[in-house]
Amino acid sequence: MSHQQNHQLIAALNNCVAECNHCTTACLDEQDVKMLAKCIKLDIDCAEICTLVAALTARGSDHAKHLLKECAEVCNACAEECEKHAKMGMEHCRTCAEACRACAAACSAG
Repeated sequence: MSHQQNHQLIAALNNCVAECNHCTTACLDEQDVKMLAKCIKLDIDCAEICTLVAALTARGSDHAKHLLKECAEVCNACAEECEKHAKMGMEHCRTCAEACRACAAACSAG
């Protein structure tokens, strides 16, 4: 895998990292942080695996392809959790869930 061939995948991964990091910070600023603990933990996990997979993909590492399935699973788990909070009006969770779903789809296609 080279970065030229996987530009869309890398873009989806990097967007997911940005949205998960933003969601983490926004969740920490919410009134009931304890209720958002699972969301925050998944945001961190998702950002970390997406960062790793983006770096491996950009370098053309053969190991990137092995992590795509796991990355998609973490992204979907994060999206599911964020969607619960988005229903309560948390916009940062809604945008994070969208980025996670798009990233999961890109990882599955990659």
